[in-house]
Amino acid sequence: MTESSDHARDRIIDAATRLFAALGYDGTSTRMIAEAAGLNVATVAYHVGGKRDLYIAVMERAHQTERALLSEAVAQVEDAAGLLTLVDRYIDFCAAHPEVPALWMHRWLSDAADVAHLEEHYVRPLLEMVAAAARKVVSDDVDVEYVIWTVVWCSHGFGSGGVLDAQGVRHGMDDPAELARFRAHMRRLVAAAIGLPAEAAG
Repeated sequence: MTESSDHARDRIIDAATRLFAALGYDGTSTRMIAEAAGLNVATVAYHVGGKRDLYIAVMERAHQTERALLSEAVAQVEDAAGLLTLVDRYIDFCAAHPEVPALWMHRWLSDAADVAHLEEHYVRPLLEMVAAAARKVVSDDVDVEYVIWTVVWCSHGFGSGGVLDAQGVRHGMDDPAELARFRAHMRRLVAAAIGLPAEAAG
């Protein structure tokens, strides 16, 4: 590929990521992606392929970004308290890359149902990597998978919906005060789930 081809491909995937995260796969057309990228449909097809190819490219890039963060964070878990730092890192990831939770939230709602095996290829390996690290530092009676899923469900839900204040206004990951409140809550929740004393949650 030439340098300009790389740039065009990145621009297309960036546009597709924004649209798939906002509208879902089923709610996004290739023409919409082309317009958002400032290109025509034929150029998009030349560089990336059809809509399904685009979606897979978007999900692959999201997965690689998430995997890089989790691989580094998991390697630093040395005890049960280290899992709270891992929770912090995951929440930071969701705040810095809101498109990734949004993509998965759409998929949880049966978006792109005709694109199979993404969970097998992307979700399961990350779950197993984190679970293996957690099992080394917590007691056998902890349901590690459900603790991990609880963090994922809550983080993605908070990122997508936030919380309502007394006036009915939503506040989420982009509100520093609510993000700090959510982080503290998740630390307490995970600490209790893995048997750490409350003071360990900070």
